[in-house]
Amino acid sequence: MEENRRELAAILRTKDAPTFENTIAALEDAGRTFNRVYEVYNAWSNVMNTPDFQQVERAMGPRLAAFWDEQSQDLALFQRVQAVHDSPEMARLTPAQRRLVQYYYRDFARSGAKLDAPGRKRVAELNQRLAALYTSFKQNVLADEANAVIIDNEADLAGLPEALRKAGATEAEARGLKGRWVVSNTRSAVADFLTYLDNRALREKVWRNYDSRGDHGDAHDNNAIASEILALRAEQARLLGYPTYAHRQLEGTMVATPERALKLLMDTWAPSVAQVRADVAAMRALAGRSGLTEDIAPWDYRYFAEKVRKAKYDFDDNEVKPYLQLEKLREGMFWVAGEMFGYTFAPAVGVPVYHPDVRVFEVKDGASGRHVGLLYFDPYARQGKYNGGQTDPYRIQERFRGEVTPIVSNSMPFVKPGSGEVALVGWRDAQTLFHEFGHALHVLSSNVSHPSLSGGRVVGDYAEFPGELLERWVSTPEVLGRFAVHHKTGQPMPPALLAKIQKAATFNQGFYLVDYLTSALVEMKLHLAKEQPLDPDAFERDTLHQLGAPAEVGMRFRMPHFGHVFTSNAYAAGYYTYLWAEVLAADAFEVFRQARRLHDPKLAARLRQHVFSVGNTVDPFEGYRAFRGRDATSEALMRERGIR
Repeated sequence: MEENRRELAAILRTKDAPTFENTIAALEDAGRTFNRVYEVYNAWSNVMNTPDFQQVERAMGPRLAAFWDEQSQDLALFQRVQAVHDSPEMARLTPAQRRLVQYYYRDFARSGAKLDAPGRKRVAELNQRLAALYTSFKQNVLADEANAVIIDNEADLAGLPEALRKAGATEAEARGLKGRWVVSNTRSAVADFLTYLDNRALREKVWRNYDSRGDHGDAHDNNAIASEILALRAEQARLLGYPTYAHRQLEGTMVATPERALKLLMDTWAPSVAQVRADVAAMRALAGRSGLTEDIAPWDYRYFAEKVRKAKYDFDDNEVKPYLQLEKLREGMFWVAGEMFGYTFAPAVGVPVYHPDVRVFEVKDGASGRHVGLLYFDPYARQGKYNGGQTDPYRIQERFRGEVTPIVSNSMPFVKPGSGEVALVGWRDAQTLFHEFGHALHVLSSNVSHPSLSGGRVVGDYAEFPGELLERWVSTPEVLGRFAVHHKTGQPMPPALLAKIQKAATFNQGFYLVDYLTSALVEMKLHLAKEQPLDPDAFERDTLHQLGAPAEVGMRFRMPHFGHVFTSNAYAAGYYTYLWAEVLAADAFEVFRQARRLHDPKLAARLRQHVFSVGNTVDPFEGYRAFRGRDATSEALMRERGIR
């Protein structure tokens, strides 16, 4: 921090008039040591958030916020940036340099640099308080995620595949509970148990344990924290001249306004709900024949959906899972990267890791042998690790001051297999694996000069596009035909089963859309609410009632554990971005499907040139048009989902 302060002070001591080189380029050069250390700190926060680290995090959160405000609210520094922004020199800069100037100018303005001294002081106070609240929110969720469901009676495991039984026993043994079974409070483990477990009361217990994270009215309850976060964000937005925090967050994005984001979500809502209603009717008939007289509940949905899929398509997820070996799928995604971008992957030698589960791969250009970067691969859930797929760029590509290659991490929450067992994943987990790899490819493929515009550092609702696009390769015959291999027999997936997967591809899409849309709509409306503070729990209930949300589905993330939104401002008023990215991805993937070859080299080259390699050096609309030949439309997504 102190080194970074000295570097910024040196910029201000410059007596020459502000120029791109002595101001903007100097800002790009400042803080290199700080950034290296911060990336390690940030990675630890996400993947090794142990109790001793949490003490550091609680102390450092507000201190880091204050440190960042020193720069972003430095009036003299902003005046130099503004002078470059308004100078005749702008016309002589390259497009990427102009975009970098605009990046700094907007960042200063959105951080309060234009405010008077009392206004800047208040924004800084709000940021420090928010940093402390974000840390508390995250640590409360982690504490609740440590509370697993313990099963004592083997009879209660009826319906559960053998691999999941062994994984539950292994987790129990790791917790000192040998002879019992544990359902970890992670998304992958919970989804598996809800899909197969016959014991309805136990399904309900598992579901409620997961659904109620951060909402127990105890020391780890997050409702008051979320309420304060929302109130402070609203105050900050008003100080900066925005009607709501949502308007502040969406300024400069592709969608541009919260009203357009809401329209995107609501245009998908009605057909998705209609599909859920139809699916529930089919489940209801089957459940009735099974003796269930009560309504379908959220802890029943996956269970009966799987039985309907079996009856309707003669296909269930348990039939596919033996072919979805984690290691083979990892080889498959590496193969896709080789076919699309010409990359090769090999185990890196002598590279340190933060946990025994982590492996590191060196990425090279296959044609030239040139070193591209390093990929850290961290697939398994554990206590203190973020409960979701995540990609962290540990080092960003640049050639501003010499060639710097990227280092990136893919982290997943998959259930670790029992001793001697092969790691198998469900269909949604396979999609998550490829999704996060898409983000890693975005970082690895970057080919820009300035680090602030590099890799995935693009506008928020464009950042998810590469992940959503790569996700679509999982279900292709090219990938499944090569890498879906039975974990016991070694035989490839039979063509008949592959045909079933293709035929059932649109099944249950209403569920996946509705459980996403409820979270996205509630959080957007929270950030549009002008009356603060409010009760997030009550607001959530009221909004779901107003929307007519199907009670059978539940929410992907309820507000008291919605880490995307309340552990930083990265996805605040921004969870809609996944749907927007799906629109782009479905539209883009349709071009590949229409090509003679799925891995058409000309198409792949255009994708790399105009999307994956350019970072934030071009406007995303322009980049997408250069690849696709036109703007994206939503028709491909709706066809893909079979919604209308």
